[in-house]
Amino acid sequence: MILKWLMTGAALATVAAPAPRNSETRSNEIADTDTRTWWQATEALSGDTMEGRDTGSPGYDRAARLLAARFAAAGLKPAGENGSWYQQLKLVDLTVDARATRIRIGAAPLRLLHDITLRPSANMPRALNAPLVFRGYCGAEALGDVRGKIVLCYGWRRSGLTSAAERYTTVEAAGALGIVTIADPGFTVEPMQWPVAYARTVAPVGAPAPAADRLLAATLNPAALPRVLAGSGQDVAALIRAGSAGAALANFDLPAPFAATVVLRRRMIASANVLGMLPGTDPALRNQYVVLSAHLDGYGRGEPVKGDGLYNGTLDDAAYVALLQRLAERRQGKGYRRSVIFAAFTGEEKGLLGATEFVAHPTVPRAALVANINLDQLRPIFPLELMTVHALDDTTLGDAVRASAGAGGIAVQHDPEPERNLLRRADHWPFLSAGIPATGFVFGYRAGTDSERRYRLWYQTGYHKPQDDLDQPMDWTAAAKFNAFFYDLVARVADADRPPEWKPGSALRPGRK
Repeated sequence: MILKWLMTGAALATVAAPAPRNSETRSNEIADTDTRTWWQATEALSGDTMEGRDTGSPGYDRAARLLAARFAAAGLKPAGENGSWYQQLKLVDLTVDARATRIRIGAAPLRLLHDITLRPSANMPRALNAPLVFRGYCGAEALGDVRGKIVLCYGWRRSGLTSAAERYTTVEAAGALGIVTIADPGFTVEPMQWPVAYARTVAPVGAPAPAADRLLAATLNPAALPRVLAGSGQDVAALIRAGSAGAALANFDLPAPFAATVVLRRRMIASANVLGMLPGTDPALRNQYVVLSAHLDGYGRGEPVKGDGLYNGTLDDAAYVALLQRLAERRQGKGYRRSVIFAAFTGEEKGLLGATEFVAHPTVPRAALVANINLDQLRPIFPLELMTVHALDDTTLGDAVRASAGAGGIAVQHDPEPERNLLRRADHWPFLSAGIPATGFVFGYRAGTDSERRYRLWYQTGYHKPQDDLDQPMDWTAAAKFNAFFYDLVARVADADRPPEWKPGSALRPGRK
């Protein structure tokens, strides 16, 4: 269902909130009113009736309408297209039909989403039966003649060897038909978890074809490697040890071919950013805009995990869309000196689509966008004593973060795990790429503590899983502490005499020489 983009504020106000799941139980756990009200908004956005808010789904549209109604009731003004609350994206959805697709290594079947997953593309081969060869980390010097073959690569994710983009580029340039990447179990800071929800790509209508568009591009569960290497004489455990350590890997050809019959479903979908504005009060500053953002989309319905196939996306990222709503409710139409845009972006999980669209085609003058504060990657599941801050030293926005965090008793740090590339994986990145000061946050921990254990466990059991739902363990004190930090930071930035500025020497500033 496509949103009716021009709904009036009065019509929006009639949208009823769905009955949230477990609201009474969780609300009784929360001592302070503000945090309780925030969590009730989270329940409304990530309860089962919203069906996980997948981009382009009826559940997403319901959540978008509800949020726009709440923005209107809180006194925000529509900031979307044509006087509406929405900025529409037209998208192409390509999904691998898991029931109809078949993949085999010789006589051994590989189960899609469990043993292997595919990245669908418009020009990928749909049927093939080709030799399978292993070429280590798939650097150009290691490939040799792989024309007409499927290349198996070790999926190194740290610096010093090949990146995923380099592997795709070199394998395609060498004339291979496909690339199968072994998901590195040695990358323990964020291991890939199986099963995956679905094999799907979503892109704007008319977007250029991605790199390696003509390849069959797959990722292999290392647990399936014994079946893949059967009869090759290779020691699977030794290969994984060496690959995880970045040690030299020998090339070899496999005795059984790689065969696949891939069925794709293509459809056109629409999804919208939800945009509201709190107009500024200072005549000299009200034409400058601070963008507060979080992503409204989630994964929706996907491959069941422990019998649950609904990926609610409570902490990723319904809770922080709810925090935007809560801030609007606290203000009740009372503006800061600068104008503030409340942006709930779509398509973050499909490649930062909504944020990229907004930055490319903002609904206010682009030159007037002075800052972005993005809420994502936040997990209030252990005490908040330390916080990782993206682009901390790149703009004066980082100085404001330090001041607000310090006032709340929170220490700050740079990203201790840059190999995860979190900086470029959330909606602040399109703003930074366009030269707009931006930041985002991650709950930090001290090495070896229970907080680290909880953080790692969440990435193993909750991240992009159905278990990121309303029933998961929460630290309400940590949640309240972050929310208070956010309220203070927004006021500090939106009311400051000067807008955030880039610092000399920032490596992130576009055009830096």
